Amino acid sequence: MTAARPWRGVHVASALPFHDDLSVDYDAYAGHVRFLAANGCDGVCPNGSLGEYQTLSDAERARVVTTAVEAAPDGFTVMPGCGAYSSLQSRRWIEQAAEAGAASVLLLPPNTYRADDEAVLEHYRTAAAVGLPIVAYNNPFDTKVDLRPDLLARLHGEGLIVAIKEFSCDARRGYEIAEAAPGLDVLIGSDDLLVELGLAGAVGWIAGYPNALPHSTVELYHLATSGDPGDIAKALPIYRDLHRLLRWDSKTEFVQSIKLSMDVAGRKGGRCRPPRLPLSPEVAERIVADTEAVLAKGYR
Repeated sequence: MTAARPWRGVHVASALPFHDDLSVDYDAYAGHVRFLAANGCDGVCPNGSLGEYQTLSDAERARVVTTAVEAAPDGFTVMPGCGAYSSLQSRRWIEQAAEAGAASVLLLPPNTYRADDEAVLEHYRTAAAVGLPIVAYNNPFDTKVDLRPDLLARLHGEGLIVAIKEFSCDARRGYEIAEAAPGLDVLIGSDDLLVELGLAGAVGWIAGYPNALPHSTVELYHLATSGDPGDIAKALPIYRDLHRLLRWDSKTEFVQSIKLSMDVAGRKGGRCRPPRLPLSPEVAERIVADTEAVLAKGYR
């Protein structure tokens, strides 16, 4: 990451801890931000899906951002998620992020319906008017809108976005985006494609599992993105060991799964707000066993 491009590097899509009554534990969240910074991460993305932003009130959502900014040490950047049903709402969340001191924002395309290209362009024009650098977020599974390479080229060509969090789960997209939109930064959006997109030239990772295992996953990111064949050789055994956990980032239960791994690793993961339910005993047992297995190998 560089000061000129604060969206680069490892930004953790930070999980949000709750008290027993499911109110937000802001003190624990601030401590988690400091923990991630101390373990080599470059920043956090509060109010992403992993942060359960859809379940927060407006006041809670705003305070999560200010908590992250206030807890962040020098050089550790905050990239809030600003997705909303309305483009005008997204713009207001970007304004709030700017007022709080965020360095950039992460923004989904319109997701109330299957928006066409012109609606997507206008959505990002509305958001870009605030002036903060925007990282677009391609998640066609949940939004039903695919930010294709040709559409990204139009968004980048207008100066509306600086990067793309790529979560199509298609490793070919890294190469296709580089061809269609040279100069647009590609950020890894799914933990279980870290090495594949790193090889394709990704310059950042908006990450889930560093919530539980920051030191080892940050090391893996740097090995996978250095461009040095020797580093790739070092990365592969780590990737194989961790992949049993990393692949949960692409599953429906990703929030509960990562929070459970945090609990096993000694961090405060805890419960999720409804409508997310606890994991089934069978899935929970598997995640606990897999997390304990990588911890026993010394991953942290």
